[in-house]
Amino acid sequence: MLFGKGKEMVKQNLPPGFQDMLSFNLIEALLGRRSRRFFMGAEIPDGAFQYTSSHQSLPLTDLEKMLIVSACGGNTSWHHMIYRGARYAPHLSNYAGAAGGRVFPSAAGFQTSQTFFTDDEGVYMLDMRDAPAFSERSNEGSLDVNDFVDNTRKKVRKLQDGRLKIPSEVPFVEAHNTWAFNKPSTLVVIPVGDLSQHVLLALCYMLQNGLVLFDDINRCAIPGIEHYKDMVDIHNVWNLTFVEQWSLSELSVELGASCFAGTLMLQAMGLGGWMLNGVDPFAVLGASGDLDAPGLGFRYHEDERWPYPNPTGLTGVMEGYCPPHYPNMCAAVEAVCKRKFGPGGPFNADTPGPWKESPKVRKAAQVHDERFKECVALQAQYIYDTFGKFPGTVPTMFLIMYLQAHHLDTDFYDRLYKPGAYLKTHATHMERWHK
Repeated sequence: MLFGKGKEMVKQNLPPGFQDMLSFNLIEALLGRRSRRFFMGAEIPDGAFQYTSSHQSLPLTDLEKMLIVSACGGNTSWHHMIYRGARYAPHLSNYAGAAGGRVFPSAAGFQTSQTFFTDDEGVYMLDMRDAPAFSERSNEGSLDVNDFVDNTRKKVRKLQDGRLKIPSEVPFVEAHNTWAFNKPSTLVVIPVGDLSQHVLLALCYMLQNGLVLFDDINRCAIPGIEHYKDMVDIHNVWNLTFVEQWSLSELSVELGASCFAGTLMLQAMGLGGWMLNGVDPFAVLGASGDLDAPGLGFRYHEDERWPYPNPTGLTGVMEGYCPPHYPNMCAAVEAVCKRKFGPGGPFNADTPGPWKESPKVRKAAQVHDERFKECVALQAQYIYDTFGKFPGTVPTMFLIMYLQAHHLDTDFYDRLYKPGAYLKTHATHMERWHK
């Protein structure tokens, strides 16, 4: 299902604030960044910041929502790839998971996250992870912002009617966020990462660079890994816990960078909001166990060996590269390789690209052969069999940061702050965007 109006309608109704946004200074966006939590219609009932807004709550317009969502997860033409690894030169480095690039960086181009968001009207996903470039860059390297936003609009899928069902109360939301988070009129962006795919891609990366796993929890080598000693030094290892924690850290940066890109857009547009993590990620994904807090509705499982429930995916929307979404880890490895080398993949000669001889570049990567895939699958299946899930020590689906956007109540800041608590774009937002 597409979201909002078509491009021509948007172009005909661009408010003057849109042009203000295009000319906004990057340094002012950086130096002017602040969490601005108090929105039109909000209330703080007591304490030093006691205040009740005199304004009605005002939802973001379709254009405002699409600009923020685009800033958090939009496509920015082709990914440029990583050029060379000395160990396997002259082959092109074959780490990336997607041919298109997005507004935020991703470790080795793995690109395993998807962008969800919610407002008063529904819950949505921006299906941009494997999207090709929407346009070639100009000779000066620029992209058309209208086309950038329109491409985002085309990639939006509606998943639920109405706002995401997460009560703004403890224990679902940290006490300091209960008065502000996910309230009527607000937009909440929710980037979700797939650690199962990220760790699989990390195992491919390791093997490409002469490394295999060692189970440091059970203090043993991966059974059967000796059968691959002709292709890799089986004593050159990274510990399982290190690989999974490193992957968790890499993905955390990806999700945080997505939200930070959105915060810079808030300053340029004159919207209030902030990035936060004070919300229960398991409840948001759908693993609260509370019928009144179904969240995104991801499938999840529980096991006495695990400290928390483990969300594995949302059927037909964002499925983890592991059981129960695949019959076994061998099938999951095949799916990862299809994403990399199959139609539309970053290492498929038929996929367009930014180079003068794109087919030559794309086919320069070494394709993972059957024995390579078997070695990766052996390690992945061991983790699944030993720990009952994949990855073994971190969640399959991961969520850490959110971005909330709303219309700022400048009266609150005028009443309680010295001058300078907000930018000129905030002061003029209603006139420039809603007149």
